[in-house]
Amino acid sequence: MTDELNEPLGLNEPLEPRPARPRGKRTKSVVAALLLCGAGGAALLLSLRDPQAGQPVAVARIEMVEPPPAPASVPMERASVTETDKRADEIADIEKRSGVKVTRVGGGELPGALIIRLDEQHTALAPAPDKRLVEKGRSGPLPKIGADGAKPMEVYARPATISARLPAGAPRIALVVGGVGLNAQLTASAIDELPGAVTLALAPYGADPESVAAKARDRGHEILLQAPMEPYDYPRENPGPHTLLTTRGAGLEDLHWLMSRFSGYIGMVNYLGAQFTADETALTPTLTDIAGRGLLFLDDGTSPRSLVATLAPRLALSAARADVAIDAGASGEAMEKALTQIEALARRNGQAIVAAGALPQTMTRLARFARELERKGIALVPLSALASRIEDKEAKAGKWK
Repeated sequence: MTDELNEPLGLNEPLEPRPARPRGKRTKSVVAALLLCGAGGAALLLSLRDPQAGQPVAVARIEMVEPPPAPASVPMERASVTETDKRADEIADIEKRSGVKVTRVGGGELPGALIIRLDEQHTALAPAPDKRLVEKGRSGPLPKIGADGAKPMEVYARPATISARLPAGAPRIALVVGGVGLNAQLTASAIDELPGAVTLALAPYGADPESVAAKARDRGHEILLQAPMEPYDYPRENPGPHTLLTTRGAGLEDLHWLMSRFSGYIGMVNYLGAQFTADETALTPTLTDIAGRGLLFLDDGTSPRSLVATLAPRLALSAARADVAIDAGASGEAMEKALTQIEALARRNGQAIVAAGALPQTMTRLARFARELERKGIALVPLSALASRIEDKEAKAGKWK
């Protein structure tokens, strides 16, 4: 009998052999299974990373639509812009030809600025350099008297125009501001803020003195060349390169270097120079050369020992001396006192010359002083007007201040 309890079912029967499977098919099945598992795992990972996994997702189709045609008003707007530009060009041309500087507060553009300030109408000066008045020098172009007798101090000068509101014979004041060209901001203030009748003295140093000279003259200022001259405590106080020195004797190389720095000036004014202007041996050839080139000379009035007043008549040099020199370090009170003195001198003598420096603490006050003169019955005139007057009526008679 068969022991069914102790022998598992079917173990007593012989096993039939199974047919062998080809090895290649089995391998392919295993690989396929692995690939399916890998794909499933990747899908699972992607679903875990997708923030919208398991959420409904809608896909919308975006179509590009051509913009609608421009309305009929667009060509009219373009035409109006073109018309505005045309008007702006016309206004700019009018302003340029009128000689009036227009300042648009806030930097507004033409023609829609809300606030416009009209500055004074400036007098146009003769172009510089004038070929008749230039000769070639070792250091550059030098001024000279033209073959027709034209002089730089006359050709380059600003005409003295007196307001019709002033009485005949009104006293005159010439204001000379020196040190222009050394500081860009102060130079711009001197050129733009001071009335055109103010004479500017330009230093021979700076990056582009010729450009500064052109801008000053374009605004109506006649200009001087400020020449550094030897002070008493030289070289401890050194005015700068090519300073005119008493030790150089009659040599004019430094003078000609200074003269060649820019063009269009009517003459020269000393910067420091107490030692040089008191030395007749050094000063005489310098003033002789200046006179021979048709230039005038202004003594800034800072040295009581200056010999310019004595030598000028002998050399036929048109010259003048400042009545008042406003010190560079003058306080507000000292400046007010000096300006009051200038007015008194002008009323008493009929004219007065004041020399000052282009410094921050003086520019605003000088500009206001210059613009208030007409209201006080005094004419503001360029230096050339008073220097010529001195030469004609006083220098020839040997009378100087």
